[in-house]
Amino acid sequence: MSSRTADLLIARAVRRGGPWLAVLTVTALAGAAADLLVPAALGRALDAVVRASPDLPETVAAAALLAGLVVACDALGVLAAGVSGARAARWLRTRVVTHTLSAGTGMTRHLAPGEIVTRAGVNVEEAGRTPEAVVTAATLVIPSAGSVVALALIDPWLAVTLVAGLLLIVAVLRAFMRKTTAASGGYQEAQGQIAGMLVGALAGARTISAAGTEDREAARVLAPLPRLRAHGLALWRLQARAGVQAAVVVPLLEIAVLAVGGLRLSAGGLTVGELLAAARYVVLGAGLGSALGYAARIARARSAAQRLEQLFAVPPPAYGSRSLPPGPGTLELRDVTVRADGVRLLSGISFVVPGGTCTAVVGRSGSGKSSLAAVAGRLADPERGVVLLDGVPLRELGREPLRRAVGYAFERPALFGRTLGEAVGFGLPAHDENDENDENDENTVRAAAVAACADSFVRRLPLGYATPVEEAPMSGGEIQRIGLARAFAQAGRVLILDDAMSSLDTVTERQVGRALTGSLADRTRLVVAHRVTTAAQADQVVWLEDGRVRAIGTHERLWADPGYRAVFQAPVFQEQEAS
Repeated sequence: MSSRTADLLIARAVRRGGPWLAVLTVTALAGAAADLLVPAALGRALDAVVRASPDLPETVAAAALLAGLVVACDALGVLAAGVSGARAARWLRTRVVTHTLSAGTGMTRHLAPGEIVTRAGVNVEEAGRTPEAVVTAATLVIPSAGSVVALALIDPWLAVTLVAGLLLIVAVLRAFMRKTTAASGGYQEAQGQIAGMLVGALAGARTISAAGTEDREAARVLAPLPRLRAHGLALWRLQARAGVQAAVVVPLLEIAVLAVGGLRLSAGGLTVGELLAAARYVVLGAGLGSALGYAARIARARSAAQRLEQLFAVPPPAYGSRSLPPGPGTLELRDVTVRADGVRLLSGISFVVPGGTCTAVVGRSGSGKSSLAAVAGRLADPERGVVLLDGVPLRELGREPLRRAVGYAFERPALFGRTLGEAVGFGLPAHDENDENDENDENTVRAAAVAACADSFVRRLPLGYATPVEEAPMSGGEIQRIGLARAFAQAGRVLILDDAMSSLDTVTERQVGRALTGSLADRTRLVVAHRVTTAAQADQVVWLEDGRVRAIGTHERLWADPGYRAVFQAPVFQEQEAS
């Protein structure tokens, strides 16, 4: 990702600081202007003391007022920096989360979940600190430039000496920024890799504990730690080297300007007050060296913004504007080919699922069943070919009509919503509290739960459908039933079950099967099947092998083929039949 794109993202984040960004800018500018005026005011006050001038009280009061203004600007600037940074981070995080969820499975195919979370968390925070760093670093130029002008007015030789030193400081800062951006990128990448592997390990925590491989997994998760350490040390070395260089240049610059000023004083070209002012101005001018810390923040923000732009580079699916015409829910795949990471998962798939019928998709592990289920409802787009619902290509449908028409259930459903009732109704159109449609939604949720054989165990809970999801004691099969109920409630025309009954016992599976051929028979059903009973209940079976359709027909006709029977005799099917 180019640094220019990342810089544009940072610029947009800075603008999202809102009115507090303006407050930060004003206070920084006012503080810088006051800083410039303080040395002159102190110089006049000193000259007034030396000369016993009658306007001594006024000059001292002016110096004190300017000093108070500097303190007030600093205090208000700290508040403005915090608020504007929080606003920028909120805008970035909202964009990242919204885009990630819009991209859906396309995002998780490119990046591990832990890596995505790291970018949405740590990297957003680093990029969100940009407003303060940019504004403060920019305003540091004002005292430096103003000091050069002020010294030129006092004595041109002092200004020339300061400019020479500032050029050295700028060279140090440029080199520091370039190297720090690269080192920060490597550090953040290693952080993301550790987070990604840790999330994966947590997902399999029970397996790791059962196998007794905690130490081995810890070593695997922390494998990038040496690279993280190396990049961290590189950052510290860069900062230390630049700090030493600035620490050498700044005192030498101050000594040089004071030496020139001392010579001019001895020659009668300066007053004592002007020399004091010159000493203060050189300190202000050399304050550009303090931009080192802000430069480090900006460098980290740039590398973080580059990582965020990699998220935004994954495009979300584009939806059309068409609505579905009246129809029975006929689903058709024409020459569908799916490829991921250079591997062909499906090749030239063509078949029709007539409206209101049930089609079972069977095949050995890796034959492409889940890929087919994904493109059938447009959770993924094919590389070639088209999927149509009642004659309309899925790509041309709007998001709302598509998601209202197609319901999905998965092997490991994730339950969203505060309560079990909300988990079943997740995805249904939102209504106002007093909307009469709420009662219809409740009836839809109950009917869907009954069809999925979930109503009975939900009602046994003390709070029933109002039971919080995290407090509901559910087995794997019961969680699958809630997932099935959610799909039943949402599916308007098409119901796609991707191995969604694998954890059900035989009796429950038969009961759900009767619902699929009974109360849900008006919807088109595409079922990834692993059990013989599921395939036998279907109107037709699509037999996949190596990403291609080997045969299509009824279960009874295909059963005569030994290869078809062997699909159900594979170890995975035998285990599921026994469960």
